[in-house]
Amino acid sequence: MNYSQLAFSDAAKELQQEFGSRQIYERVEKYHVVDGLTENEKKFIAEQDHFYMATIGENGYPYIQHRGGPKGFVKVLNEQTLAFVDFSGNRQYISVGNIETNFHVALILVSYPHRARLKVYAQAKIVQLTDEPELFAQIDPADYKHRPERMLVLTVQAYDWNCPQHITPRYTAEELEPAFAAQRQQIADLEAENQKLKAELENLKALPK
Repeated sequence: MNYSQLAFSDAAKELQQEFGSRQIYERVEKYHVVDGLTENEKKFIAEQDHFYMATIGENGYPYIQHRGGPKGFVKVLNEQTLAFVDFSGNRQYISVGNIETNFHVALILVSYPHRARLKVYAQAKIVQLTDEPELFAQIDPADYKHRPERMLVLTVQAYDWNCPQHITPRYTAEELEPAFAAQRQQIADLEAENQKLKAELENLKALPK
């Protein structure tokens, strides 16, 4: 499983040669071979709540779609296989239609807080919900509000990590909550103390003069 051998076309190699990076990447092609997803990739994928997927249409154009769901909705079935439930959306079916005629896909999974980006080449297979009910039970995010239409099973061909350059850290409200928890508690304590002091002041005012 060598991402470089799959990703580097002859044109890309010529450009690497022209701009001085070919020698480095030639070594990568020869020696950086990984046999399946490691625990590092598995943990990373399990933490993601979205990804971007590129497919190729019969018109020759790539189509890039954003896919989202609850954290961990993309399941790692084993070192070579990912799967997720395809939720009902705007019903254009561009990605699924592309996969019907060309099963090659590319994924990018991004963790903005960690400035980490995982690129994946895979072969996609469309699986109907009734064809493999056991798989559906295994990967369906039952606690998440959605309408399942089908499943997509991806056989990983190669993957690589991208550099963090130009990834701006972004955080969800859920991720920011712990950072503000202490501040909110302090405000609540001050408000309670303020109310207590106000009550004591009113009691003092009510005493006979």
